[in-house]
Amino acid sequence: MSKLTLDDLRRLKKIPKRTDMPTIEVPSFPLPAAVTDVIAEAKEKLAHRPKLLQMFENCFPNTLQTATKRMDDGTTFVLTGDIPAMWLRDAVEQVAHYVPIAKGDKELEEIISGLIKRMAFYINLDPYANAFNESANDWHWRADDQTDMSPWVWERKYEVDSLCFPMKLAYEYWKETGVTDFFDDQFLTAMARIVDVWKTEQRHMEKSPYRFTRTECRYIDTLHNEGMGMPVNYTGMTWGGFNPSDDVCKFHYHVPSNMFAVVVLGYIAEMALEIYDNVDLARRALRLEEEIDQGIKTYGTVIHPEFGQIYAFEVDGFGNYNLMDDTGAPSLMSIPYIGYAKNDDPIYQNTRRFILSKHNPYYFEGTFAKGIGSSHTPYGYVWHLSLSMQGLTSSDPQEIREIIDMIEATDADTGFAHEGFDPNNPHIYTREWFAWSNSWFAALIYKAMQHNIAL
Repeated sequence: MSKLTLDDLRRLKKIPKRTDMPTIEVPSFPLPAAVTDVIAEAKEKLAHRPKLLQMFENCFPNTLQTATKRMDDGTTFVLTGDIPAMWLRDAVEQVAHYVPIAKGDKELEEIISGLIKRMAFYINLDPYANAFNESANDWHWRADDQTDMSPWVWERKYEVDSLCFPMKLAYEYWKETGVTDFFDDQFLTAMARIVDVWKTEQRHMEKSPYRFTRTECRYIDTLHNEGMGMPVNYTGMTWGGFNPSDDVCKFHYHVPSNMFAVVVLGYIAEMALEIYDNVDLARRALRLEEEIDQGIKTYGTVIHPEFGQIYAFEVDGFGNYNLMDDTGAPSLMSIPYIGYAKNDDPIYQNTRRFILSKHNPYYFEGTFAKGIGSSHTPYGYVWHLSLSMQGLTSSDPQEIREIIDMIEATDADTGFAHEGFDPNNPHIYTREWFAWSNSWFAALIYKAMQHNIAL
């Protein structure tokens, strides 16, 4: 078997090699009963497909078995996999598929509540950071980044979605289980800080304290214009430095992230009112939600000559736009998943047809797979994450089956999902241990099981 190592990937990307990558020991613990119940269900429903069943048995509990560390203070640390840090975005999506089965399972509830508490702590430490350490150990991806770094921060690339995902997890977990033990003063402060940051970043060039510069790196790994990013015009949307692939925004209003912010501000308003009776925070959240949404509607769409009205990936408010889609979430593909619009929304459907065509510069086709890749990995690679999201946002049973079959056929005989892979030779891939990708593939299979889609 041939696969890309981290050294190969760094060479391809011209990333300085880390020679001192630390490690985190994750103690094992018995799987919660709710998780073993789902695996038992899969053994019945997928018995006729032994390889797919094995992949599900590998992927569904993977985050709990390899990446979840329960801390002495009652919080939960979830590392991204082969990097010893916790990304706010990744951690949420690594456990999101456990939320629907968590109610009544005390152990699973403690794990998720603990994760929400730790994320609120991190947001209050630094709302501009995207990835954190398990302690103030002063570990960093690049210690020489020119930004307001902290010993707690692994990386400080500001991404709007990093603040969205913890609120999404908290809200959906609360609604699914009724658990409220994480709604403390720290969580209230985190909600207020998110609203404050997004309000400030509506006028980034004038008001923001955030700067980020990285030297001797890829162009997409640093903010330009002395760490402020390229100029933007006021739109009502909120500014972001980097998109959800941790690559720099070409134009700094990332439309899917702003869509996600609109949804999350509604969550914040509801939690502020129902849990804390905080009318002022709810009003501020709803006012900002309206301003950002109006910005999306005014600046966030483009008339494409073949597909009609579609959403742009990024805009700058000066009339410039970037038409593409990337992997993961929030992305244009993920619009129904993040809750901004339904799957049958006409603009979304037009956009979906665009991003699943060769008009999208990151849509690739090969002998064994076709789908969306990323600037984050070698050109031409397709990501399992994007395939899983295509399936999770589909209402077509045939499309869902095809996606599951495609991922199963491109696992390089590892039994797990990966990051990017060569669609002409799936045995060449990046990141053998990428827990987020495993979680989403498991969620897709579970969706098919729950909807009785014949596999």
